[in-house]
Amino acid sequence: MIIAHDLGTTGDKASLHEDGGRLVAAVTERYGTRFAAGGVAEQDPADWVRAVAAATRRLLAETGTAPDAVRAVSFSGQMMGAVLLDAAFRPVRPALIWADHRSTRQADRLNEALGAGDAYRLLGHRVHPTYSLAKILWVRDHEPDVFARVAHVCLAKDYAVHWLTGRLVTDPSDASSTNAYDQRAGTWSDRVLSAADLDPALFPEIVPATTVAGELSAERAAETGLRPGTPVVLGGGDGPLAALGAGIIDPSDGAYAYLGSSSWISLSAAEPLHDPAMRTMTFDHVVPGRYVPTATMQAGGASLEWAADVLRPEAGERRFEELTAEAADADTAGLYFLPHLLGERSPYWNAAARGVFLGLARHHGRAEMARAVLEGVAFNLLTCVLAFREAGHPVDRVDAIGGGAASDLWLQILADAWGATVRRRTVEEEANSLGAAITGAVGAGLVPGFEVARDLSEVTAEFAPDPARHAAYRERHASFLDAYRRLEPWFERENP
Repeated sequence: MIIAHDLGTTGDKASLHEDGGRLVAAVTERYGTRFAAGGVAEQDPADWVRAVAAATRRLLAETGTAPDAVRAVSFSGQMMGAVLLDAAFRPVRPALIWADHRSTRQADRLNEALGAGDAYRLLGHRVHPTYSLAKILWVRDHEPDVFARVAHVCLAKDYAVHWLTGRLVTDPSDASSTNAYDQRAGTWSDRVLSAADLDPALFPEIVPATTVAGELSAERAAETGLRPGTPVVLGGGDGPLAALGAGIIDPSDGAYAYLGSSSWISLSAAEPLHDPAMRTMTFDHVVPGRYVPTATMQAGGASLEWAADVLRPEAGERRFEELTAEAADADTAGLYFLPHLLGERSPYWNAAARGVFLGLARHHGRAEMARAVLEGVAFNLLTCVLAFREAGHPVDRVDAIGGGAASDLWLQILADAWGATVRRRTVEEEANSLGAAITGAVGAGLVPGFEVARDLSEVTAEFAPDPARHAAYRERHASFLDAYRRLEPWFERENP
């Protein structure tokens, strides 16, 4: 067996897989996030490792799996955050996660020093407060006493791997999410770190995602219930691992969309994709020699989660299903939702952007507002689909994964908006952990290569675009884009 951990935004989804990758069972241990005004989004790394220990014990107990049967542990983790550690590898403050965007001024200074276009071509990404580097600089500027204690910087899964093994390393996929990584060279960028006035020694060694980082210590074995000496494979960032879990390995495998808290559309490529308008970004894949051009929005599934919390709080665990059921027949003509509740990455890269309902009228109610949210996410991702198509990457078929992929209504809206067939796979919510399990299996020598991913999930439903609805959505998409352009100066003024 292999145990894979996916350290996400809301919790650790731990899954047990046969050593060929097939899913046996999964559990989730949740943890909290502190959101506050000014773009604050923080988590306690201690909560991550407590969740890792608890989820591992639950998996073993609920499946009756003997510790000796577990051949490897591997990780997927939320990307773009900043975990700041002292010389003894203890966190000096809560981690600033991907959704934290208070470091706008730090990102602006880096852009001025590097040149926005030059930085994009070097990093594969715009310089932006979403990424690790600007967050580190924010701590240095605003919490100098705390920063004086910082000896190491890493990402979420790197911290968990160190906690289990005592070794701190990262992989190219996560390194490519920091804004400090020279993508062509495959190393930390001397130019960027010099402009940021940061010591390269703060950053961990970069090794392949399939690296066995170490063995489980006796202390951690006692906490997790596993056997001391169990190999721990490093793994990678959740985006590239979701691509692997969805079977997206080579350019011929098509595109996929992730409908989680943040949402993205992505594909595999042999080279980084540099969009002239810089709407997209490129991560390193966990598959060597491959890249993952991606367009990510901050609040995809998070927009629906917010709507359900506000509009259907009394429904409890069924609030998502009940809200989307109401939205099925709603008429949203003239009603729009801009889904920028956490600022925005693709396509605008504007941390000042905010969520907006436009066109509300007296006859609109909960159903119309809910459908407008679903359509707003579809419209925002359509802008990203068009960026890929303009770059010569056809997006005619998209495999949908993540919690939002459970909704027939949402997948049909996406198909109609994008003019592409959207397919649901059997790994809706487990793609990240499946990708981590496959990476663990490759690293532990249990499977011959990453290609096994293609055989580990099946298509369970297809949603074909309706030509008439697609034409109508393309017209409405133009109005959606116009609304953002008109509001952009207001966003900048109100959220400097």
